[in-house]
Amino acid sequence: MNESNFAQRSFSEFFCFLSFDSTHAQKQQMSNGSSITQFLLLAFADTRELQLLHFWLFLGIYLAALLGNGLIITAIACDHRLHTPMYFFLLNLSLLDLGSISTTVPKAMANSLWDTRAISYAGCAAQLFLLAFFITAEYCLLTVMAYDRYVAICQPLHYETLLGSRACVHMAAAAWGTGFLHSLLHTVNTFSLPLCHGNAVDQFFCEIPPLLKLSCSHSYLREVGLLVVSVGFVFGCFVFIVVSYVEIFRAVLRIPSEQGRHKAFSTCLPHLAVVSLFVSTIMFAHLKPPSISSSALDLVVAVLYSVVPPAVNPLIYSVRNKELKDALRKLFEDALLQHQ
Repeated sequence: MNESNFAQRSFSEFFCFLSFDSTHAQKQQMSNGSSITQFLLLAFADTRELQLLHFWLFLGIYLAALLGNGLIITAIACDHRLHTPMYFFLLNLSLLDLGSISTTVPKAMANSLWDTRAISYAGCAAQLFLLAFFITAEYCLLTVMAYDRYVAICQPLHYETLLGSRACVHMAAAAWGTGFLHSLLHTVNTFSLPLCHGNAVDQFFCEIPPLLKLSCSHSYLREVGLLVVSVGFVFGCFVFIVVSYVEIFRAVLRIPSEQGRHKAFSTCLPHLAVVSLFVSTIMFAHLKPPSISSSALDLVVAVLYSVVPPAVNPLIYSVRNKELKDALRKLFEDALLQHQ
């Protein structure tokens, strides 16, 4: 009888241990963020009228970006006179702008239209990866374009040698490849962190800083280390761009003819304007002091660096560029003739 009671007690303790271990494992699994199936993005507005206003505003910006960048891509691809290194890089820039704005704006429009904030776990990871990829590749390409302008103005006799077709393809591929590796590292590292501070992302799209706030593990320091390396890389490219333009302006000011100076400035100023808009908004978004940080301000700044540049870049490049305007005019004339 005593042996039977002992056996029953042993089995009871064993199953209690298994039950405790299973419960502990489930809690551990939840703390690791595996129970999170979706995230909640920051809403632009609470009232239905403002949500619909946001939808139509973003729809207009998105269509303008599609039209502008699409026209530049088509004009450069169809006009053989624009088959030069500068326009080859501009074509790549337009492709990156289309990818960048298509990563964030359609989802934001859908959420406003359907009055929801949800984005799936996989969708959030894909959004973070693609946005980091396009933004990094664009920044690298803008650095390459600064080098292109430097060689064209400061070393024109070596332009064909230094920027032949093969060299241009290699530099563009390096920009795309750097963006891919950079985004892959950050995405894998960010989504390997345990997330236990809820699933509300304090931004209208998935990006690294808001997701790090949801982490409850000291392993987030690993991602901080990657961000420090990224900041160093960004700063290095920024210094290269600044030094290139200092040399460019010194060379332009030495050009004796006013027409020559005007032509040189007309090819440099659009690129400089795009770089300034792109870099200043990103730096302000991620380096502003916490004392002035708020959800509304973060939202506005995020729109400035993720939505506005892809929409206005085609306008900046086409306003002062006679060759591009002529190519676009020819494109419209050919389309009208074919239609008639």
